[in-house]
Amino acid sequence: MSETPASGGPEGFADDVAAIRRLRETYEVIRGELSKVIVGQQRVLDEMLIALFARGHVILEGVPGLAKTLMISSLARCLGLNFRRIQFTPDLMPSDITGTEVIQEDRSTGHRSFRFLKGPIFSNVLLADEVNRTPPKTQAALLEAMQEQQVTIGGVSHAVEPPFFVLATQNPIEQEGTYPLPEAQQDRFMLKVFVDYPSYDDEYEIAVRTTSADAPPLSRVLERAEILGLQAVVRRVPAAPSVVHHAIQLARATRPGADASEIVNRTVTFGAGPRAVQFMLMGAKARAVIHGRKHVSHDDVRALAHPVLRHRILTNYAAEAEGQTTDTIIDHVLALHPARETDGLRHAGVEEVLKA
Repeated sequence: MSETPASGGPEGFADDVAAIRRLRETYEVIRGELSKVIVGQQRVLDEMLIALFARGHVILEGVPGLAKTLMISSLARCLGLNFRRIQFTPDLMPSDITGTEVIQEDRSTGHRSFRFLKGPIFSNVLLADEVNRTPPKTQAALLEAMQEQQVTIGGVSHAVEPPFFVLATQNPIEQEGTYPLPEAQQDRFMLKVFVDYPSYDDEYEIAVRTTSADAPPLSRVLERAEILGLQAVVRRVPAAPSVVHHAIQLARATRPGADASEIVNRTVTFGAGPRAVQFMLMGAKARAVIHGRKHVSHDDVRALAHPVLRHRILTNYAAEAEGQTTDTIIDHVLALHPARETDGLRHAGVEEVLKA
């Protein structure tokens, strides 16, 4: 076995363990920094960080006024990343996002040539605000960049700078005049995260903070190069076969068919596809790492089940009539497939090294 760090040998193992320890410590610092400006919403912040380190993208759904934009811009500042925001509107064109070519003339020679002016998509953290307010053609321009990590203009490909992290917001109310993302396009997003109303105590704290003169500065916690390195570490985290099987079980249990439960067959038209398994495992790896572990547990997979699966299940009229939502169906699937006792399996030596 090779012992180079890139191969995952002893030196690579030690480097990865050090990186995991670093990320665990950094994770606590990030939470502390964000708490200066964001009250509560820890679940939302955690799921955003999981998606970032797993190289995924996120749909954020919540009513106006829940600080979605502030959360995203604050996170970008803490991570030392370039942040851009696009307000999606019905008249937004694809070139408004990706950029366009303009004719440039050399005054000394009179020679004319095309020059590409980059659009706001060329950023590290991109907020696609109210993505369902713009027509499908413009939505597709964004989704192409998410999938291919590049933009093609005039036959020339322009790569976006990694890390490239897209967070698209949707308003669950005011559906008139919107262009909802088709299920096939939603499938490109790793997670769909619900942003809920704050608790009474959190709302009191929000009211006090936002009506005072204090504006605490945020410190930069990570650099771009560190984030890219940590993303690579996440991909190298091993997942035991039993964990992979559990992720597959959960995804397949959402698909109607002979092996599905009576509730799923009655209320679901289409279930989650193979990409859901990939994202559950990648999200589980990122969750394990930010909690200081170099192994994936069944609990990590189950913690990602709702945000990964909820936008990949298409319910029917029976579900609406019975009051069944995608989340209640996922609850049902999780109950049918509990975690196994083998969840206690650990990769030899990892815990001892982390505790050293």
